[in-house]
Amino acid sequence: MITLTRDESRVLGVLIEKAQTTPAQYPLTLNALVVGSNQKNNRDPVTNFDEERVFDAVDSLRTKGLVRELMLSGSRVPKYRHVAREVLSVTTEELVILAELLLRGPQTVGELRGRASRMHPLESLESTQAVLNGLIARAEPMLRDFPPSPGSRAKRYVQLLCPELHPLDHVSQGTDSADDFSALPARAGDQAPKGLVERVDQLESEVRQLRQSVLKLALSLGEQDVASQI
Repeated sequence: MITLTRDESRVLGVLIEKAQTTPAQYPLTLNALVVGSNQKNNRDPVTNFDEERVFDAVDSLRTKGLVRELMLSGSRVPKYRHVAREVLSVTTEELVILAELLLRGPQTVGELRGRASRMHPLESLESTQAVLNGLIARAEPMLRDFPPSPGSRAKRYVQLLCPELHPLDHVSQGTDSADDFSALPARAGDQAPKGLVERVDQLESEVRQLRQSVLKLALSLGEQDVASQI
């Protein structure tokens, strides 16, 4: 299996993300890759890569066969696109989950479904779990699970393309603690009913998607004050 460096992981994750979320602006120029690598939302940790560092990562990814350089008609600078789906032999669902793990580190199934769905629809918690199980069951696993973080009942998943990218005690940012119901401590002697963790994860995912929909609606109506409170 191909092994990535930290810088390659960030750049490849950005290429996958932008191909799915902003296809009209894809493939990406080197400058767009720098901006995407350093953006503050949907990234953990936030980085401050310069152009040379991103170019080195792109060049290395080209050597590994994961990225191709294009010179499009009318463009004065080269652009870059990934071929990770073909090289890694993964589905689009598997690809966006890997990208999400590369960009933000270990996450629960509920977090992955909610966050990766911005790149490609993941219809249910059960279907997302099936994708995760498939990536784990490969002859050369691309991710693995590990026990829940302290105070949580949901196990998390980490990608194996760059095993040292995020420490296993890393908690991905971007989830409001007030909404993370799975992190609520259990009372002494309590045991979660069967399937409760999965239902809570799905509820978290639906809450995030609802917030995104409300935010888009508020912005389309010019309600900046409302949007800032969501």
